[in-house]
Amino acid sequence: MKIAVVGSGYVGLVAGACLAESGNDVICADIDQAKIDGLNKGELPIYEPGLKTLILRNIEAQRLSFTRDVAASVRASDVVFIAVGTPPDQDGSADLKHVLAVASTIGRSMDREKIVITKSTVPVGTAKLVRTAIEAETNLPVHVCSNPEFLKEGSAIDDFMKPDRVVLGVDSDHAAEVLRDLYSPFVRAGAQIMIMDVSSAEITKYAANAMLATRISFMNTIAQLCEKTGADVGAVRKGIGSDARIGRSFLYPGVGYGGSCFPKDVKALANTMKELGADSSILDAVESVNAGQKRVLLNVLVQRLGEDLSDITIGVWGLSFKPNTDDMREAPSLTTIEGLLSRGASVRAHDPVAMKEARRHFGDRIEYVDSNYDALENVDALVIHTEWQPYLHPDFVRMAAAMTRPLVLDGRNLYEPEAMARLGFEYVSIGRPPRQGGA
Repeated sequence: MKIAVVGSGYVGLVAGACLAESGNDVICADIDQAKIDGLNKGELPIYEPGLKTLILRNIEAQRLSFTRDVAASVRASDVVFIAVGTPPDQDGSADLKHVLAVASTIGRSMDREKIVITKSTVPVGTAKLVRTAIEAETNLPVHVCSNPEFLKEGSAIDDFMKPDRVVLGVDSDHAAEVLRDLYSPFVRAGAQIMIMDVSSAEITKYAANAMLATRISFMNTIAQLCEKTGADVGAVRKGIGSDARIGRSFLYPGVGYGGSCFPKDVKALANTMKELGADSSILDAVESVNAGQKRVLLNVLVQRLGEDLSDITIGVWGLSFKPNTDDMREAPSLTTIEGLLSRGASVRAHDPVAMKEARRHFGDRIEYVDSNYDALENVDALVIHTEWQPYLHPDFVRMAAAMTRPLVLDGRNLYEPEAMARLGFEYVSIGRPPRQGGA
């Protein structure tokens, strides 16, 4: 099948590479010349495990190409995916200007019947706007569909190649048949292709992310209750997660969610609900809890070390919002570090892959080190934001020897409080009571 993917960001690149891997001829188009030049040389604008290998293999096989000519890519293809960004507007709603600009370009460029699919995360009703924009430019028949992505950063290739489900919102039997055929190689293990109306598909994406974000914020409120009562949120998590109606996923307390999806999608869905007169109070609370949770570690540091941190150095492990990505959008580390800097602290940070991205945020205001142990030299406290693999089983004796004060604030509950107390650490985690000798 001949496919165009307009937008070569995270979603577009993963979709384009995976669709090419299954034998399709794919053109990824983007108006950013520097990005296209880099991709044609095998240089990726994002970090995602396995993606570079996949792209290079399909470029070599001549199944995948990159161009700045969006119109030409549309004419060369039977199926066109729209995968451009939908950044939050000032009121939290999704900004659709890029989606609709692409739709207009598709309309002007069409030379025959096309299937156009919104892959970008868009609010309900967007497909109707896309159709209007296309039909304003052409009288040729067009099928406008929704195919939301459910990719997790750090495991996006597996998520696309071996999906839990494929959601297809279609407007015709012809579109359903073509898209079912397109996705058939990815569901050979039995995953379900769900055909539904377009509006339901658009809501499904937002509802899924909002549900997961809600579970995270709910567990963080339970963690607060545990801290007030001396209960252990880890025990509570196991107790409720063993209920088959609830399950174990997304019940881990921490310093809040971040990234490109949850914060944006919760706000956008809440905004849509307000516009349509639906009750958004649950999502408003989810967002409020998450904003507060991002300040938890900073608040503990201030309580322990005081408001004036001008003579204090803090080590930071983890800058990205989750492991296996360099994405720092809405990362809790941003809240902590900015709060430390505003109080005069010095910050020494390490992350396995997000250092380049961190420099875009902080410039030379913090110190960047090559090793997680280098981040501990003569620091007054260590703050852990991201559960990267190298942080899971460190040399605790080496850690304690390097630090001026063995104060560890663990935002991901990586270690056992009893063990940290025995090792002489002041150890603060999320929703777990301190043990004797510790915090």
